Amino acid sequence: MADWINIIAMGFTIAFGLFGFLAPRYTASALDLEPTKSTMGLSEMRASVGGLFVIAGLAALWLNDPMAYVMIGFAFTGAALGRVLSLIFDAPPVGKVILFGGIELAIALPLLWINL
Repeated sequence: MADWINIIAMGFTIAFGLFGFLAPRYTASALDLEPTKSTMGLSEMRASVGGLFVIAGLAALWLNDPMAYVMIGFAFTGAALGRVLSLIFDAPPVGKVILFGGIELAIALPLLWINL
């Protein structure tokens, strides 16, 4: 059962990463990020929202080590905690924060639970 949870979680990690990697304009729009005159924002989408998660998910599958899955779980936990901090300090749209933070926790918690 743990193997399937790890595989499914990595599938979501890779799939979400692919949006940022291959469709940075769509991803930026979904995240309410304003375009600027520079294309550096698209580069950042492809790098930090895209390629980072694609490669991390693929690497965890390749390594197939519980600690690799735990690290992905910690990464998603950090993202969810960043959203909580944003709720406190930035006043973002609450619905989107809850939705995206909920997705991050739904990936993080099983990875941490079954692999620690």
